[in-house]
Amino acid sequence: MDNNICQVYEDEIQLLEEEIKLLTEKYEDSQQESTFFSDEEILMSINSLQKEFQGESKGNESPSDLKARLGCLETDLSFLMKFTGIQFRSHSKKTVEKTGNRTVQKHRLSGNCHSLSFQLEFQLLEMRNKESVSAVITDLNIVMEAGENSDVSKFASRIGEHGNLLTFFRSLSSYAEWYEHRRCTFLHFK
Repeated sequence: MDNNICQVYEDEIQLLEEEIKLLTEKYEDSQQESTFFSDEEILMSINSLQKEFQGESKGNESPSDLKARLGCLETDLSFLMKFTGIQFRSHSKKTVEKTGNRTVQKHRLSGNCHSLSFQLEFQLLEMRNKESVSAVITDLNIVMEAGENSDVSKFASRIGEHGNLLTFFRSLSSYAEWYEHRRCTFLHFK
């Protein structure tokens, strides 16, 4: 009896230690994210935002104009979600590396397109020149729910190898729309 109680306590202690480890890693990641920027960069960003805000306020944009603009943007977003069927549930971004002209960020997205769920994980490599910024997606990993959609899972893994997000979203939108039509048709005949 005592061994069982000890085992339960040891299991609970192990779970708590794992939770502490995960929380510590999250905290260190958030601290690391904020330390990638020097004090000079932070001050420059604050100054540029203040100048931008002052420039916008001088540009006769009243709060009502800003609310109207926000309303238009929300309408556009709603239209795009209805048009494509893609809705994002969560997004996280972590800066992995930042140097003078190179930034590597790790992104995680999850969402659904009609009734199909997906998860994406990729790294975004940004290279800055004096005139332009170029971005390249690397290490793309796409996870789709398995089950009766084994074809779309195979397709997602092939797209992941090529690292082409645009092709994935276009194909997913089209496939999910027709998948939904097929599902409704089969429900009709049951």
